[in-house]
Amino acid sequence: GVTPFNFPVMVPLWMFPIAIAVGNSFILKPSEKDPLATMYIAQLFSEAGLPDGVLNVLNGDKEVSNTLLSDKRIKATSFVGSTPVAKHIYKTSSINGKRCQALGGAKNHALVLPDANIKQTVNQLLGAAFGSSGQRCMALSVVVAVGGIGKELIDELKIQMSSFKVGPYHEEANNFGPLVSKDHMNNVLMSINSAEKDGAEIIVDGRNDCKVKQKYKNGYYLGATLIDKVKASMQSYKQEIFGPVLQII
Repeated sequence: GVTPFNFPVMVPLWMFPIAIAVGNSFILKPSEKDPLATMYIAQLFSEAGLPDGVLNVLNGDKEVSNTLLSDKRIKATSFVGSTPVAKHIYKTSSINGKRCQALGGAKNHALVLPDANIKQTVNQLLGAAFGSSGQRCMALSVVVAVGGIGKELIDELKIQMSSFKVGPYHEEANNFGPLVSKDHMNNVLMSINSAEKDGAEIIVDGRNDCKVKQKYKNGYYLGATLIDKVKASMQSYKQEIFGPVLQII
């Protein structure tokens, strides 16, 4: 099992308990970005009496994953993560004769119709878009405004987003926390820059959240960003941004 950084407890628990319950031993390769939660799960199972060798945690990066995928002793693989890696996992597993389930990314849409209650709708949209800093495959990334409701919708989004705060999540005043790494933050910034270059309009610009960067120098913080006039041909629309960015069509 190769699991992602964003749910380091929940996703492993989708995998190894089922595999063990039907008679297998299991090797778990957690994300190298945050392995401690997974290590703690394994410790708890060991303390509960699970025999040594039934649940095994192997830390490392893609070299470890590729080694596991080519090992003939492993009969099946399970993966949750980005679409390009899911394709690689599936292809490599298949070539090596393994059964495989590989869950990739998503691009989730919300359709807002003219009869919507705007305040209530926006409240729901913001939770869906910016919870977990947008770093989840079921995050809402695109709103399709139908039938001339776009301006009213964007006006209310701007009002509610004006009070949004980003910072350490243990501080109750903050709505969401940092991105997982500097590289990931730079990828999200590239997507925002790409949308702007392609002609989209940045309505709320999280790149300008200078106060946060001054206060929290050690985190990878990006403010909530709202982009309008997005087209399906734009690169920012085609890819999964996986950050605190909401696009309007």
